[in-house]
This record gives sequence, structure tokens and C-alpha cells, in this order.
Amino acid sequence: LCCKSDPCGCDIMKDTRLAFRRRHSYNTKSNKTRVVKTPGGRLALLYVKKQASVPKCGDCGDKLRGMAALRPNQLKKTQTCKRLKHVTRAYGGARCGKCVRQRIIRAFLIEEQTIVKRRLNEQMKAGKKD
Repeated sequence: LCCKSDPCGCDIMKDTRLAFRRRHSYNTKSNKTRVVKTPGGRLALLYVKKQASVPKCGDCGDKLRGMAALRPNQLKKTQTCKRLKHVTRAYGGARCGKCVRQRIIRAFLIEEQTIVKRRLNEQMKAGKKD
């Protein structure tokens, strides 16, 4: 059996058990850690932040291009500039370009349809008068 005081030449493995640095002691999603070796040779725990998801379109669910993947807390902070939070377009940061295009076309076609209905009603009324 080897010990530190015995100069037998074998390498004794250091104690790799580590304790959490914060009061939260449960292995939950918000309490994930990784082990790092400090310049002094000690092992220490680093808390790993949650992976941020890319914002998604509210209509089709596709990823929004041009938007930074940030945690909600970082999105609220004033440090994050406005250009990382949205796209300069109608519905920018909420809908993708394809869905915005579809909305515009749908609105235009509905407007056209109402104009055609109005014209038909006017022609029908003019035809009944004659």
C-alpha cells in the first residue's frame, strides 16, 4: 500500500471529489458543472450555462435568420444591442421572411376580392334599376 510519505516512486492520484460552489446541491438542469484544472494544479468546478435556443418563427416554426441565440435574461439586458434582437423588416424577430411574404400576398388578395365583390354588387344594382 502506497502513501504520500512513502518514497516508493508511484504516482498517487489526487482526490477528484469536488463540492458544489453554490448552495444549490441538486443535479438539476440549472446546476450543471464541468471540472477544470486551475493554473495552480487544483481541480475546480465551473458552472455551465444553459444552451440558448435560436428564435423560431411564430407561424411555421423555422429558425429565424439574423437573430442571436440568447437566453431570455440576456435578451432583456441593455447590453445586448437592438440589431441582435430583431431584423429590420415588418414582423422582424417574430416571423420569417416567407411567412411575412405570404401574409402580404394574402392581405392583398383579400382586398382585391372585396373590391371585386363591391363592383359586382354595384353592377347588379345598376342592372335591376334598368
